Amino acid sequence: MQYILHDIPIGRNIQAVRMAKGYTQEKVVVELQLKGSKMSRSTLANIEAGRRNIKASDLKLMKILFDVQYDEFFKD
Repeated sequence: MQYILHDIPIGRNIQAVRMAKGYTQEKVVVELQLKGSKMSRSTLANIEAGRRNIKASDLKLMKILFDVQYDEFFKD
């Protein structure tokens, strides 16, 4: 299983994209789970708060869900 280390604020960027797209944490998690992810709402909250790393596969699913480029997640 691969994880991305957060040396830039990926979690904060995920939160910004999520909010800009009008998604709640719960809605994101439901959509990710429908696509095969096992992420929980508390896991997403911890990722957004920078307390937890994100799986590369989950980041890929978020890119598709939010219809954004990876650059959106890697802004400084």
